[in-house]
Amino acid sequence: MRKTSSLGMSPAAIAGLALLGVPRVIAHDLGLVGPVVNGVLTFLPVLVWLGVVLWRRVPNAFLTLLAIGGAYGVLLAVTHQLFWSSAFADQPRLGGNLAGALAPGAEEALMRTFAFGSSLFTGVVVGVLVGAVGWVLARAVPALRPPAVRGEES
Repeated sequence: MRKTSSLGMSPAAIAGLALLGVPRVIAHDLGLVGPVVNGVLTFLPVLVWLGVVLWRRVPNAFLTLLAIGGAYGVLLAVTHQLFWSSAFADQPRLGGNLAGALAPGAEEALMRTFAFGSSLFTGVVVGVLVGAVGWVLARAVPALRPPAVRGEES
């Protein structure tokens, strides 16, 4: 029997679904694709997440999709850090009153730290938005509802 978490899926399945978003990050950072392919690489993984979660009829679609989004955020953050130098012809710098206020190494560390946090936040927000859609669909479509928990009324 396959072991699943309280999310209705194994941690490996959650990580696997989150990994579906990584090709877009790489393609974007390296400038490998145009807007149409980028759009497909953006939305197709999210639709797969939603489809798999609803098909599996997990106990809480919102929570499961939030977990996938969180894992995606971590992968997004790490991938952006790995491709940082390739993604920017000119390294990002602080501007305005802060221009030149920090040593170049400190400035890069600050920019990377904020970029990392932004990626984590993005992943969580994607998880929240897709999770909300999943939650609504799981409640609105009887065939997508999780099996009733013993002792709980439908």
